[in-house]
Parts: sequence; C-alpha cells; structure tokens
Amino acid sequence: MEAVHPDTCGEEAAVLGAEGRPAPEARVHFRVTRFIMEAGVKLGMRSIPIATACTIYHKFFCEINLDAYDPYLVAMSSIYLAGKVEEQHLRTRDIINVSNRYFNPSSEPLELDSRFWELRDSIVQCELLMLRVLRFQVSFQHPHKYLLHYLIALKNWLNRYSWQRTPISVTAWALLRDSYHGGLCLRFRAQHLAVAVLYLALQVYGVEVPAEAGTQKPWWQVFSDDLTKPIIDNIVSDLIQIYTMDTEIP
Repeated sequence: MEAVHPDTCGEEAAVLGAEGRPAPEARVHFRVTRFIMEAGVKLGMRSIPIATACTIYHKFFCEINLDAYDPYLVAMSSIYLAGKVEEQHLRTRDIINVSNRYFNPSSEPLELDSRFWELRDSIVQCELLMLRVLRFQVSFQHPHKYLLHYLIALKNWLNRYSWQRTPISVTAWALLRDSYHGGLCLRFRAQHLAVAVLYLALQVYGVEVPAEAGTQKPWWQVFSDDLTKPIIDNIVSDLIQIYTMDTEIP
C-alpha cells in the first residue's frame, strides 16, 4: 500500500489534466461515486448514509493510491460501512445484487454459489482494511443540517414571491448532493459547503438577498463568520468542474 500525501487529499476535482480536462483520477472517482449514489438510492439509503459512503470512499483514496485496489469494491464496502456508521444497516447480499444489476442490467440476482461468497468475503475484508487505513475515523459532520437551517433563515429574509417562483431549495440540495462526486467534503468545512451551494443556487436564478439592517456583512457571512468570498469561489469552481465532468462522462 502506497500512501498519498495528505496535502492532496480531496483535490482531485480541482486538478486538470492535459488540455484543461479533468485528471484521470478525478474521472474515475466521479464514476464510482455516481455508482455509490445510484446504488444507495436503490438500496433505500437516506441522504446522510449516502453522503457518508461517498466521504469514506474519498477519504480512503486520500490515503491509498487509486491503482492499489478495485475502486468499485471499495465503493461497495463504503456503502456497507456507511450503513453501520449511520445506523441504517444493509445486507451484503442486497449490496451485491444491486451492484450486479447496476453493471449487468439484464442479469438475474446472483446465485449463492462460490462466486457470491467470494465477493461477500471481499467486501467484508475490504471494510476491515478501510477501517484500519482510516484509523476507525469514519464519522463525519455533513453540511445537510446547516443547509436546512440556512434555508429556513433565508426563506424569512426573502419576500414570498421570490421564494415561491424559484426552486432555490431544490437546487441547493441538488448541488450539495452532487458535490460528493468530488472531494469537496474533505477540503471544506461543512458550514462553508452549505453556504456555498446556497450562494450558487441564488446566483443561478439571479435572486438577491436583501442586506440585514444595521450590518455591513454580506448575507453569507452572517451564516458563517469565518467564511470568505475566495472560499466560496473555490467551492463554486470545484462544483463547476464536477458538472463539466458530468457532461463528458457517459
């Protein structure tokens, strides 16, 4: 196992390869986290366990080179481990069958033969490996609770017409979900991510937040004192890079 320097952790989405295209590693992680999200939905996972699975996956490959292990096996083990961490336990058989259907849409569920048991053992062994590599630090503070709080506050600031005619809330949640295709969850604080996706949602629909009386702070700094415009710009830039990959990767 070859460790990756921690300074590069979570920066794959921001790294460009030749001709300004995303680096190969970032494209692989995009595909695999897309698999995690789609498999998670089919398994009935809630948004937080899916976010935890993506974060575990990204954090593992911050420590280990991509070519050391099969990323899809790591993804399946991430789903399994995230279910335990977030107390939404999943059966390995269900994870295997959903994954098999993802890669082979017309296939039948796997028989309980030697191939099935080998794959099940691989998932369990990979889970143990991931726990050791991550030093059992697999609980994370996600932006979801902050975004919910900020949306409630913002709704009270905006006039009812502006809020009702634009899907700001739906867009912000979608941006937050899609941010887990990259390593933003490791590079930025949860509060900063929550504000940044809300900022971008407002920008998309051209909605301006009225200044709060008696303060010189922009609205986003009211939510997070230590947040700066360059941090928001960095998050938005990484999100745009993720959506660029989405248009290029089948």
